[in-house]
Amino acid sequence: MQIVVLLIAFGFVMFFARRNAPTRGCRWRADATGDRGALRKYKCAACGAEAFTSTKGLPNDCRSKLKTPNL
Repeated sequence: MQIVVLLIAFGFVMFFARRNAPTRGCRWRADATGDRGALRKYKCAACGAEAFTSTKGLPNDCRSKLKTPNL
């Protein structure tokens, strides 16, 4: 019985620890010099990725894994 309770508790801890995983490593900083009209520019201090958002607040996920096409 105790093992089952420990497994359930471990499952809850893992669920809440991974809930915000996509943005955990990013530290977004506003870059007002790169704003484009209603789009606000943010740059990640951890990975260097850049993102634009039109909503209030920081970007929702990390952009470092996105590939840019070669021109």
